[in-house]
Amino acid sequence: MRLMPTFIEKPTIIEAAGNLPKIIREYVGQVNSGTPGVSIAHMTAPGGWEEPGQRPEFDEYTVVLRGVVTVEHEGGRVEVGAGQAIHTAAGEWVRYSTLGADGADYISVCLPAFAPDTAHRDD
Repeated sequence: MRLMPTFIEKPTIIEAAGNLPKIIREYVGQVNSGTPGVSIAHMTAPGGWEEPGQRPEFDEYTVVLRGVVTVEHEGGRVEVGAGQAIHTAAGEWVRYSTLGADGADYISVCLPAFAPDTAHRDD
């Protein structure tokens, strides 16, 4: 059996949770590539964006490309700037936001892949 690379021509835009519109471009994941084990997405969030807290069933790795992403957790909060990254573990309560005026661009990698029903967002 010969294996071949899988070319992903473009991402799928996914609807985001939060108080302001955020663009989620899923390249790899359950929606765009049918990949349940991992999701990789490019996020663009405006300044002042925040989403509900969540206690997901997946690990999330976030690499900030531009701006600052604030990650609140049960022990406090971390400001993650351009060129920095953060890992949040499955089962940990977290809330992401971009409080700075310029917002942020970042890459999110979730293991296993993100799914709305496994994010367990706060009401």
